[in-house]
Amino acid sequence: MSINVFVTDDLNLVRRGLCALLEKECDVTVVGSAADGYECISAVNKLKPNIVILDVDMPDIDGIKTLQIMKEQKFNVKTIMMCSNDNRDSIVKAMELGCDAYISKNCEVSVLKKAIFAAYNGERFLQDELAEKLDSPIGAGTNAADRLSELTSREVEVLKLIAEGLFNKEIAVKLNISERTVKNHVSNIFKKIQANDRTQAAVFAIRHGLIVI
Repeated sequence: MSINVFVTDDLNLVRRGLCALLEKECDVTVVGSAADGYECISAVNKLKPNIVILDVDMPDIDGIKTLQIMKEQKFNVKTIMMCSNDNRDSIVKAMELGCDAYISKNCEVSVLKKAIFAAYNGERFLQDELAEKLDSPIGAGTNAADRLSELTSREVEVLKLIAEGLFNKEIAVKLNISERTVKNHVSNIFKKIQANDRTQAAVFAIRHGLIVI
């Protein structure tokens, strides 16, 4: 079954080049493209592709806002964010909103392909170079294996679900525990792995093999 991809980028040459590259190198079918977020939302609602690739930096309505609208309207589509810089705030916001992959426009084709297939298979993907931007404040001087060993089996389960983009209420339903219990687990996890937020916790899980990328 072919993976249907929709591309959004405000630069015409970049958008056309990416569409051509995707079909030639990534074994996917490009079903459409858009020059801005509004056009993207309208077209995706009609075409219903498997994956939408969003340029983070666009005028009027940027990729982050476009992602937020699609999440609010419950679009059944995987999202890959592409950035021309490594702005930490944009990465954090996109991951908090539940994007499936975040990569740089300067990445190799192999990275783009990995992001597409990871997203399509329900996994989260963060390019290594971008992950380093988020991971740097975590556990300086502390061995990752030591931090992992401090987690209980339930905390590992919760951490994996955080990395998959689930919120506390969703985790509670999935694990059949109370939302308050989940909050306690999340608080303990943050302390043990020395994470400041859910995004850093997700990056920790990804970088240390708790979920497949």
